[in-house]
Amino acid sequence: MKKVVEASYLTAEKAWSYRTILRFFFIQHERMRDYITPEEIFNYLKDISEFQTYTEEQLHLDLAQLVKWNNLIARQDMGNAKTIEEYKKKRFRYQCTPYTVEIERMLQSLEKLGDSFKGSLERTQFDRLLQALIQLEKELAPKPQPNNEEIAQIWDDIFSYFRNIRRNTADYIAYINSEKTEEQMQTEAFLVYKNQFTAYLRDFIVSLQKTSMQIQQRLTELNDEKCAQIYEAVMQHKLSIPRLEDAGLSKEELLEEHVDLWQSLYQWFLGSPNHQSELDMLQLQTNEMIRRITRYVQRIGERHQNFRSRRKDYLHLAKWFSGLEDIREAHKLSAVVFGTIETRHMMSEAMPTEDIYADVWDIKPLELTIKPRTNRYREKTKPGAIIGNQAEKETMRKLYLLQLEEEKQLIQKYMKNNRIQISELPVIEPFVRKMLLTWIGKSMATKEQKVKTDFGMTVKVTLDEHNRVYLRSEDGMLEMPDAELIFSES
Repeated sequence: MKKVVEASYLTAEKAWSYRTILRFFFIQHERMRDYITPEEIFNYLKDISEFQTYTEEQLHLDLAQLVKWNNLIARQDMGNAKTIEEYKKKRFRYQCTPYTVEIERMLQSLEKLGDSFKGSLERTQFDRLLQALIQLEKELAPKPQPNNEEIAQIWDDIFSYFRNIRRNTADYIAYINSEKTEEQMQTEAFLVYKNQFTAYLRDFIVSLQKTSMQIQQRLTELNDEKCAQIYEAVMQHKLSIPRLEDAGLSKEELLEEHVDLWQSLYQWFLGSPNHQSELDMLQLQTNEMIRRITRYVQRIGERHQNFRSRRKDYLHLAKWFSGLEDIREAHKLSAVVFGTIETRHMMSEAMPTEDIYADVWDIKPLELTIKPRTNRYREKTKPGAIIGNQAEKETMRKLYLLQLEEEKQLIQKYMKNNRIQISELPVIEPFVRKMLLTWIGKSMATKEQKVKTDFGMTVKVTLDEHNRVYLRSEDGMLEMPDAELIFSES
């Protein structure tokens, strides 16, 4: 809760000189030059038009103030003194503090940022995060002596990629949803970029769907025991680094920090019982961006169509008609271009078929009762009876239960000890293939990888991503990861 004195130079009355001096120190620090003399600073400032009346005395006062604010460290230069007077003047060299370096680095990033969000949807960050998790699992394999330094480095890589993913995706979505970007999307100039935008978002979604499930699986496989091993290795490495000052975190504080970091990574990809994962939200937002871009493009196209002149079309038709010598040929062309003249159209809400590809002459004719067009007409009504369909309902229920029992027996034919292994299946019926794939798909969407079947049983699915097999059916073959389905009574 203390005041950050190091940031005082940003809002001080002479911020224009303080900021210029410290920016020069920061540039020299980036060039591996730590100690700067006042003469060198003064020569730099004199080349700037705003410092033409700036004196060397003012520079010394500004440097003393920056030392007081802990922005600079003054070190007396004793080696260059040639006389006693020079030694008594206490010639100093100055070095910027770590606080100042980080503040200037932040300011430089903010200057490049501008007024709008940037960010990006980087596919490679997810791939690198997946590779880092795979490498972490390899390091956790039983070894005589775990390499704490390597595990700590992989830990830093994982959260470096994770921070980039969170920052870049959040900034890019904010950029797309900003008012300025939305206004630009509604202009005709956006049509040039629409294919680039949609391809960029589509490729990101495809890559995300390929990688995210593997990342989720890796995170699920890292149980509490393995996580405790990771925390211990990272803490041991950090505590082994020698430090002169005793300002570091204790082991308990380090453990709490690492657990919180890992939980944030886990919940971002897998969510929690009370919240949807940020990964799912990212996919929904990206899909919504694609739909919105499509809508904007459609509206722009409709605007173009409304104002498009048909003059050339009419001139072309007029020349076409003038070139015909027979009136009957002109009638035929008119029927093709303008349709049948004086046609009565009848509309009916009843559709004899749901097939959109059915031809008119293949559909049975409908009989429609036409009512008189008079206000006095009233339909004759008579009391109606409530017809009980209990017998038909019972028949339909028995047929459904019978069909369900037949399907259950068909599935049980391929079960061995309440277990089905895809790689061990013979050629199966298409219905069985569809049922197995439905269970596998639904189970992958649950945390415990379990799904309840229509037969009253619960099936747990375990995928073996490293073993590719063929699921053979009467209507073809499907290449897929090997899967084990274990059935149990609910």
